[in-house]
Amino acid sequence: MDLRVRPSPRIAPLPPEPALKDEFGASMKSLGFVPNSLLIMQRKPKMVKAWAQMLAAVWDPESKVDRGFKRLVAHVASRAAGCQYCMAHTVGGAIHFGVDEQKVAAIWEYQTSPLYTEAERVALDVAVAASSVPNAVTDDMFAQMRKHWTEEQIVEIVGVIAVFGFLNRWNDTMGTPLEDEPLAAGEKYLARGGWTPGKHRR
Repeated sequence: MDLRVRPSPRIAPLPPEPALKDEFGASMKSLGFVPNSLLIMQRKPKMVKAWAQMLAAVWDPESKVDRGFKRLVAHVASRAAGCQYCMAHTVGGAIHFGVDEQKVAAIWEYQTSPLYTEAERVALDVAVAASSVPNAVTDDMFAQMRKHWTEEQIVEIVGVIAVFGFLNRWNDTMGTPLEDEPLAAGEKYLARGGWTPGKHRR
């Protein structure tokens, strides 16, 4: 998988705007850098401010769903949508939030890998189906979700999928360039590929 597909972005990232230091500071705290997606978006400061609030809610430290697993949900959703920028970011984020490297490396085989629980498989199946066009989530899939997750947890999981629906479209459309950190993670974990979007178990 070539993570350097575009030689240049369609709209270039700008240097961080000092007026958005609080919003960018949150990214620095969680990622260690300000993502190019926001450095492009800052042309509309209100969008950055609104986006920062949404991300703070989705990645809430008091979440009822493990934040590392949420990155895996985001990763699988982004894979289904084909967004390499988000795939690289989320695989690096999963490692950052404590997901074991072996489990991250097995994300392509989540449906059969013993490293994944049935609850996780069900949620990741929904992530794939929800990220497909048209949406492929079924009532049966939701019934399976209810066996393993509370309604609050389901809302959190679907919130992650929906947020990455925005990010997938934003970054693929803008041709957002990958930063060094997620590029390194992507090249380590995504190069071998081997998983086809849309092949759900249910």
